[in-house]
Amino acid sequence: MNFPSELKYTKDHEWVRIDGDTAYIGITDFAQHELGDIVYIDINTVGEQVAKEGIFGTVEAVKTVSDLFMPVSGQVLEVNAALDASPELVNSDPFGDGWMVKITITDAAELDELLSAENYKALIGA
Repeated sequence: MNFPSELKYTKDHEWVRIDGDTAYIGITDFAQHELGDIVYIDINTVGEQVAKEGIFGTVEAVKTVSDLFMPVSGQVLEVNAALDASPELVNSDPFGDGWMVKITITDAAELDELLSAENYKALIGA
């Protein structure tokens, strides 16, 4: 399993890649593995302000549907359009082409509450 050290993580298995005052968000390698084959991503929050731990969409796998939780408060700028045609990108490349949303961070202090790669690994027992 992969745990890129430059990312921040949540206890709900999302990751955050910071790029200035914007961030890319997706689910972790652990999460996609637990979900199994992902068949559909439903995110309809573009343009909306979503609070930390608010639901910004859902991910549907063969065996379950799971909510996606916002790691930090922000406005959803963009959804990864590639996931419409190829939701399996979340399985094959969860930290790269499988990113889910791009947001503008509205409270940078919330980033300090996220987990490091080492802390996330400890959380899941890896």
